[in-house]
Amino acid sequence: MKTLRDAKIGDTVMVVKLHGEGALKRRVMDMGITKGTELYIRKVAPLGDPIELTVRGYELSLRKDDIDIIEIA
Repeated sequence: MKTLRDAKIGDTVMVVKLHGEGALKRRVMDMGITKGTELYIRKVAPLGDPIELTVRGYELSLRKDDIDIIEIA
């Protein structure tokens, strides 16, 4: 299983599935990250946390804990 943590700066990836349950999964979905959404990896902070993405035309920063539930292709 390849997660968003495995993506590199400049990659455009497709969300295959969201793992997890409850509030975290709901919050990620509310930010526009759903199955079939394209994500462009813009930047990664010097220590690797957070990661900045372009999702549906807007910029979004996510913590490492949040990106582990996002399976990509």
